Amino acid sequence: MTEYLRELGHEVNPKRIRRLYRLMDLHALGPRPNTSRPHQGDGHTIFPYLLRNLEVVRSNQVWAMDISYMPVNNGHMYLVAIIDVYSRFIVGWSLSNTMTAEWCKECLKASILAYGKPEIINTDQGSQFTNPLFTEFVINKGISFSMDGKGRAIDNIFIERFWRSIKYEKIYLEPSDDGVELYGKIK
Repeated sequence: MTEYLRELGHEVNPKRIRRLYRLMDLHALGPRPNTSRPHQGDGHTIFPYLLRNLEVVRSNQVWAMDISYMPVNNGHMYLVAIIDVYSRFIVGWSLSNTMTAEWCKECLKASILAYGKPEIINTDQGSQFTNPLFTEFVINKGISFSMDGKGRAIDNIFIERFWRSIKYEKIYLEPSDDGVELYGKIK
């Protein structure tokens, strides 16, 4: 927009355009915070990808888990979700203003209590999922751990498709003022 206005002869800078966009409540539907930052060291473990050429034939065989940002007025919240790869049913989700391994573990724990444990859980290599607090919980439950390759969102395609659906069919169409309103829309 800055370049376009300059070509028309207006003297503007990017900061002014951003400020005016905020006043008009206009914003791009583009990339937001990176929720998949790997952690180096401190006992964080990366597991191999187990789903290549695996035929998923029943519920609770494979669950996929991921975190995504959800925009709210003047910021964002984080949503963690777990999907059964066979049935495409969301077996668990939780909304938070921070991303922690404990939060992810509690969401998985609640899902296991409600639906039983999966044979395999697949996540990305984000620091919440490589944290010993989370990995030890998964292993101690007797669940096989699978992780997407670095930069390979396609490995977790079912949960990525869920993010696209919830954002473009609900969240972006009906912006929320705060976390409570957002929770009500997701519920």
